[in-house]
Amino acid sequence: MLDVAVIEEPAAAEASLDPIRSRILAALAEPGSAAMLAARLGLPRQKVNYHLKELERHGLVELAEERRKGNVTERVYRATAASYVISPSVLAAVSPDPSRSPDQLSARWLLALGSRLVQEVGALLTGAARAERRVATFGIDAQVRFASAADRTAFAEELARSVATLVSRYHDESTPGGRSHRVVVGLHQIPSGARPDTGAVPGAAPRTEPLPDQENRT
Repeated sequence: MLDVAVIEEPAAAEASLDPIRSRILAALAEPGSAAMLAARLGLPRQKVNYHLKELERHGLVELAEERRKGNVTERVYRATAASYVISPSVLAAVSPDPSRSPDQLSARWLLALGSRLVQEVGALLTGAARAERRVATFGIDAQVRFASAADRTAFAEELARSVATLVSRYHDESTPGGRSHRVVVGLHQIPSGARPDTGAVPGAAPRTEPLPDQENRT
């Protein structure tokens, strides 16, 4: 089972958003048959079986095993991932486009950048899965608490200068075989009620897992 799977087909997205099917997907973190799921969810077995077939058709669940019980074959399913992300590509022409109105101080532009990140990384993961390869990426997740709005502004300005310096130092337009990468840096307030931080510590070095250079050919 994958940690995260990206849904890129509109029909699959529609299937995943159905309330009953989303409950089935959550329940299938542990493999189960239609009968087992019906008992877990308090639903008729026939209804569960119908939704299972639809989820399987869209690649959201898969057959884990078949068990013989007398004259009956019981099909045991599992979800293909622990969690799912719907790519903005599902929205086609109305998906967010950061190039429409770039504004570093706009929350909506930051959201558009995030949407493009999901779309592009999702496409890389889909291609890598077909080729049975890994995708070389890097991420930083940190948390900072500012004493004032002025400190937040100063931090953003210094961060922008630092990133610009690094980009100018390493950007190479001419080397044959070079590959373009996108760098996205965002800063936003943590919404109230958001899940607590699970590992980022202010001032701590980011935890990363660099991949071998040859794996950056997906």
